[in-house]
Amino acid sequence: MIVTLWHNPKCSTSRRVLADLQAGGHEVQVVEYLKTPPDRAALVDMLAALKARPADILRRRGNDDLLANEPAGGYGDEALLDLMVEHPILIERPIARSPKGAVLCRPAERLAEVL
Repeated sequence: MIVTLWHNPKCSTSRRVLADLQAGGHEVQVVEYLKTPPDRAALVDMLAALKARPADILRRRGNDDLLANEPAGGYGDEALLDLMVEHPILIERPIARSPKGAVLCRPAERLAEVL
């Protein structure tokens, strides 16, 4: 089974998920999404696979400067998509996708849901 992993090698959770996939003998398609950011269509597709909205995968930690102008009620889906496409660091990681579905692997143990 091929598992696609939206990965950030600087993230310990992402490294752990990748190591778990490799140790399990899975074929892994690694997408370093900060080097090769998803376009809007790819992001929308991944959100559909996750059955999630943009706010569900928004990485707030360490991104106060990018979110400083957030409206009082928060960003809507379209505005968040625009921000995530422009600043992929706002996408929480790691995200694993297999033929069984997709999951944000926070915590890393959630990987089992798609294996």
